[in-house]
Amino acid sequence: MSNSKAPSPLSVVAAFAAVYLIWGSTYLAIRWAIDTIPPFLMAGTRFVIAGAALYVWVRLRGTPRPAPYYWVPTAMVGGFLLLGGNGGVVWAEQLVPSGLTALLIATVPLWMVLLDWIRGGTRPRAGVAIGLAAGFAGIALLVSPAEIAGGEHINPLGATVLVLASLSWAIGSLYSRKAKVPDSPFLATAMEMLAGGALLLLAGSVTGEWTRLEFSEVSARSMLSFVYLIIFGSLVGFTAYIWLLRVSTPARVSTYAYVNPVVAVILGAALAGEPITARALLAAVIILSAVVLITTYGTARTPKPKEVPTTRGLTSQVEASTAVVSPRR
Repeated sequence: MSNSKAPSPLSVVAAFAAVYLIWGSTYLAIRWAIDTIPPFLMAGTRFVIAGAALYVWVRLRGTPRPAPYYWVPTAMVGGFLLLGGNGGVVWAEQLVPSGLTALLIATVPLWMVLLDWIRGGTRPRAGVAIGLAAGFAGIALLVSPAEIAGGEHINPLGATVLVLASLSWAIGSLYSRKAKVPDSPFLATAMEMLAGGALLLLAGSVTGEWTRLEFSEVSARSMLSFVYLIIFGSLVGFTAYIWLLRVSTPARVSTYAYVNPVVAVILGAALAGEPITARALLAAVIILSAVVLITTYGTARTPKPKEVPTTRGLTSQVEASTAVVSPRR
């Protein structure tokens, strides 16, 4: 993680590959994990374990213990991002294929721009406005009834939960910009994971998931996917992302936002037999084009890289360029 010398091209390529492929694969890993593990308990345990491991690591590296008052804002950030955002994703994947889930979650930048404007931010430029309109048109096409748009029908409840999950992630990201969290990105992330994971476990308890959990029935595939999400999705992928923010430009790093859904769709089709319909392909083109427009035209208004608060916990995934992220990591 040292920046004392320029990184090798191979290390940069490896880090980009990790962010592109690992984060793109987490949608399918989630689907397999919740085959035999209740969704909220799976996600909550995942983030508590990952958060605890990260917390111990940063403390061993000399980072001071966080002041108690930091736990309230980090818990709020973790609640919006992990309980509302990731929790919505893991629950909805019981009803929606992983590839379509990735496409709907790719709309987070749309909500970020729209919410920022509503709360008094700068009016979107023409390119961003076009991206917003195109993005919501893509959502409408993807979730519209089969008799209207043709092709397979996406589960309306699952689609609604995914839209709300994206909205929750956007709200939490906007709140985090002014939230008083530790300056250390890894300490803040560890605290957000611990708090968000605890809230997910609480949600699992409230919804009765403990009564549905049968350890003897947890499949090997679900357990391997669960471990994969902890090690690669939560720790390796995020570490690679933070490192890239330090050695590359925010605009380049944010490209993962429209690579991940493509990876998710391909893996879902190849490994899980998820169908790729003409409507889904058209919606994917529209939504991802909208994200490209927003990142391209939105970057022009963001601060210079040295001024961008790119190491503010989990939300550094959102604010690398124009608040582009996905709440499933």
